[in-house]
Amino acid sequence: MTRTFGPPPSPADFEALAHAAFARIPAPFAEHLDGITVHIEEFADRETLDSLGIDDPFGLTGLYHGRSMDEESVWSSGELPPRITLYRQPLLAEWCETGVTVEDLVAHVVIHEVGHHFGTSDEQMHALEDGAR
Repeated sequence: MTRTFGPPPSPADFEALAHAAFARIPAPFAEHLDGITVHIEEFADRETLDSLGIDDPFGLTGLYHGRSMDEESVWSSGELPPRITLYRQPLLAEWCETGVTVEDLVAHVVIHEVGHHFGTSDEQMHALEDGAR
């Protein structure tokens, strides 16, 4: 959303942007994303923030919930499907502060969280991003 006035993107807008980001993930990675659901919340709850050691609710824009592919097993049945939660208010704040488009912010967070699905750590993803610059 490159607009500069009017109402902020709605939760439905964020969900549509997340699905558009998923659609751009190339094979062979896309073949391993079936079953991942996307959820939009305004902020992470205090329990989630505390478990991650984050004090400021604006400090978390997205989170992967689930077992990464490198930890999956036939013995791990009965678990909820993996999901990605996007936190709308922190993303809106980042949009206002950085001038990066909402589309690019959502895509960046979705790709980052998909990385966790494949077993990539935050440190590894940051190193990959730094190496790409």
